Amino acid sequence: MKSRIPVVLLACGSFNPITNMHLRLFEVARDHLHQTAVPELKLLCGADVLKTFQTPHLWKDAHIQEIVEKFGLVCVGRAGHDPERSILSLPILQKYRHNVHLAREPVQNEISATYIRRALSQGQSVKYLLPDAVIDYIKEHNLYTKDSSWKDNSTQRN
Repeated sequence: MKSRIPVVLLACGSFNPITNMHLRLFEVARDHLHQTAVPELKLLCGADVLKTFQTPHLWKDAHIQEIVEKFGLVCVGRAGHDPERSILSLPILQKYRHNVHLAREPVQNEISATYIRRALSQGQSVKYLLPDAVIDYIKEHNLYTKDSSWKDNSTQRN
């Protein structure tokens, strides 16, 4: 058995609410780095977050450069997103391509926090999509329901 190398991953995203697929990002990235990379601190993101690097005024170019030049990132693929295209469309990512690791999720799943919020607001079950502790917290605090103060713009009708 190969010896395992220490890996530190820092993730960003809404995690609103956190899903099992958010937690799965860490497992996929860790496995990928254990097989391919030298241990370092890396930014962990899904392909949807990588695409946001192209969104004007959302990320500063200097911040993107610092992340990929000094630390690097691990991007886990997500259905409907093309991380290779995101890399090719941004010169900073192209320049530091050697420090951008693409990890493939062997089990494709289209669960998203947006879907979870929509299901909860409609009173649907999210069992097995979220950790039980997260479901309990959501119920205890009456989150993402029609009666809660939180409103999801993607589920509201005009």
